[in-house]
Amino acid sequence: MSDQHESPIKTPKQVIIVIVVAFAVLIAIPALFSQLVTSGRKAPSEANQEQTAKLIQPVARVELAAGGGAAAQGPKSGEQIYTAVCGACHGTGVAGSPKTGDNAAWAPRIALGLDALTKSAIAGKNAMPPKGGGSDLSDTDIARAIVFMANKSGASFKEPAAPAAAAATAAERSGEEIVKAQCYKCHETGEGGAPKMGDKQAWAPRVSRGLDAVTKSAIKGHGNMPARGGMADLTDSELTKALLYMFNHVGGKADAAPAPAEQAAAAAAPTAAADGKGIYDKTCVACHAAGVAGAPKLGDKAAWAPRLATGEDALLNSVLKGKNAMPPKGGNTALSDAEVKAAVDYMVAQSK
Repeated sequence: MSDQHESPIKTPKQVIIVIVVAFAVLIAIPALFSQLVTSGRKAPSEANQEQTAKLIQPVARVELAAGGGAAAQGPKSGEQIYTAVCGACHGTGVAGSPKTGDNAAWAPRIALGLDALTKSAIAGKNAMPPKGGGSDLSDTDIARAIVFMANKSGASFKEPAAPAAAAATAAERSGEEIVKAQCYKCHETGEGGAPKMGDKQAWAPRVSRGLDAVTKSAIKGHGNMPARGGMADLTDSELTKALLYMFNHVGGKADAAPAPAEQAAAAAAPTAAADGKGIYDKTCVACHAAGVAGAPKLGDKAAWAPRLATGEDALLNSVLKGKNAMPPKGGNTALSDAEVKAAVDYMVAQSK
C-alpha cells in the first residue's frame, strides 16, 4: 500500500524555496494591511483641513464682541425708555398721569409743544418726580419717551436725534463746562429770578452764605428753582463745581469743591431732626396713601408685614435704590439718605 501522507518536499532546493516564501508572506501581510487602512487617504487640502476643524471643534465656545456695555448698544428708543420708566404710570393713568393712547387727555398737552412737555417732565410736575423718577435719563431720553407717548395719542412729533458724545465725562468736567452746558439758560438771562452771571449785587447775599449752604439749597430747590436746577442727572459734586465757578466769577472767594469721598461721607451723616412725616407728605403720599401701583398703603399692617420681615436695613436699601414701580428715593433724588430713612421710619411706625 502506498503512503498517502508522503511529504511533497523531497529535495533541499524545495526546502529553501518554502522558507523564502514563508518569510515573504510574513513581510507582505503587514504591508498589505497598512495599505488597506490608508487606501485613498492623501494629505488633506486646505478645504479638507477646514472641514476637519469644524468637525472636531468643541460644542460650546466663547466669542468676545467688540466694545461692551450699554454704550456699545447705542441710545435707547423712546419705546424702550417708556417701557422701562414711564409705562408704570402712563400705562394705567396712575395719579392723574395721561394714559398713553388717550387722545383727549393728551390733546391739551400736545398743544403745548414738545419743548414745553420735555421741560415739564425734566423738572417734574404734580405727582410726577423729575424725569419721571429716571434720574439717569438724559434730556434727549426724556424727549424721546414723550414723543413715543404723544405720537401714540394723536401727536406727530419728530423724535430728536441723540446728541454727540460729550468730550469729557461728568467726573472730568470743570465747573465752567458744567455751567456753560447746563446752567447758562437761566443764569445768563436771569430767568425765574436766577442771579445772572457776573451780577455781583445779586450774588452777594449768596456768597455771604457760603458755598456749602448754597449747594444744599440748589440740591433741594429754592424759590422758582426746582431741585438741582431741574437737572436731576447732576451730581452733588457737579453742582458744587458749577456754583464754585459762578461764585468766583463775581469775585467771591469760595473754597475749592470738596472731593467726592468727602461729599459721600457728608451725605451719609444723619440729617439733624429730619421730619419723617413732612417728607412723607411731600414725596411719598401720592402713592402710599392710596396704594398706587402696588405701594403698601400707610397703616396697612398686612401689606407692610412682609416688608418689615426683611429688616429695616433691607427695607431702606430698597427705597434708596428703587423697587418695582417705585423710582429711587420715591422719585425725589434731592432727599438725603437720612431724610429717606426718616420717611421710612415714619411709615413703618404707622404700619406696625
